Amino acid sequence: MSITNQKFAPLKNDRLLRALRFEPVDATPVWMMRQAGRYLPEYREVRAKAGDFLSLCKDTDMATEVTLQPLRRFELDAAILFSDILTIPDAFGLGLYFEEGEGPKFKYTVRTPTDLERLPKIDVANQLDYVLKAVTNIRKELNGQVPLFGFSGSPWTLATYMVEGGSSREFRHTKEMMYARPEFLHALLTKISDAVVDYLDAQIIAGANLVQIFDSWGGALGHRQFIEFSHNYNKDIIARLKVKHPDVPVVMFTKGGGLWVDVQAESQADAIGLDWTVRLDKARLTLNEAQRALTIATKKLQKPKAIQGNLDPATLYGSPATIKQAVHDMLSDAYRADKTGYVANFGHGITQWVKPEHAKVFVDAVHDFKI
Repeated sequence: MSITNQKFAPLKNDRLLRALRFEPVDATPVWMMRQAGRYLPEYREVRAKAGDFLSLCKDTDMATEVTLQPLRRFELDAAILFSDILTIPDAFGLGLYFEEGEGPKFKYTVRTPTDLERLPKIDVANQLDYVLKAVTNIRKELNGQVPLFGFSGSPWTLATYMVEGGSSREFRHTKEMMYARPEFLHALLTKISDAVVDYLDAQIIAGANLVQIFDSWGGALGHRQFIEFSHNYNKDIIARLKVKHPDVPVVMFTKGGGLWVDVQAESQADAIGLDWTVRLDKARLTLNEAQRALTIATKKLQKPKAIQGNLDPATLYGSPATIKQAVHDMLSDAYRADKTGYVANFGHGITQWVKPEHAKVFVDAVHDFKI
């Protein structure tokens, strides 16, 4: 596939982009992590036709269809590419597959120098062309309705899957490598980082209006280890992207990363995504204080950072009244210090057990809130 700049319809709803630029908004922008997923019956129908998850991701028409499904039900302010964070490890040739009830797994792991040497340089335009085709097709089908998110997993998060061979709770092999062979882990993270930059760059060229880095397992690290093995790589990726695409917003989301908002302030991210373990007003205060300190230290005015989040998606198991109250409390915190610079979302992905009508209550409650 030839990666070229595309021409697309102008945006009709740029509420989310305005909020990220700290411009006034008429209502709070909202989208949902994992908004195209198993909680929607129409998604389950398409998934059944595809046969398996990877086939669904790699079929342009099906990936487009499931991306657009939530926007037909809810008045969302963004679409997000339907794909998976593990496309990069798959392109490295590790043999990604999914077992029902067990999550993603890989046929091969990366634990030895030989394993690392075998990893090829990923040719994004060819090996991940199905993702880029989906981005372009989705953007065309949106016809300017809302902006489109592209995304990637963070180097640390992708490395855990590549080293462990799948999901993990203890991260035994990755953490053993981190403490016993840190130079090896850094070499792996560097290789992944290069691939992530190329991948996000290609998604932006293909049509993504903005991108998010998912550091799903960053919260599993200690404070110093988070900086060395996760944050520093995320920061480098964003800096390299900003050289190529200075006006394309980047959201950096670390699950469990609320303790390190001050650290994340050091990046060029336009917004910091937060989970439900931190209050939004306190996070914004910490972020603002960190940026003021950076301005003094560097003698360079720091661009303000928006925040995104952070409702526990399990809240949607409750009644409509419970959901509305939780949204009111969250947005009250978010706007305590500033009347813009905020995007509503969950603190992680919506789950398969949520009733679609409860997701609608969430979205509508966000828009109904008086800023």
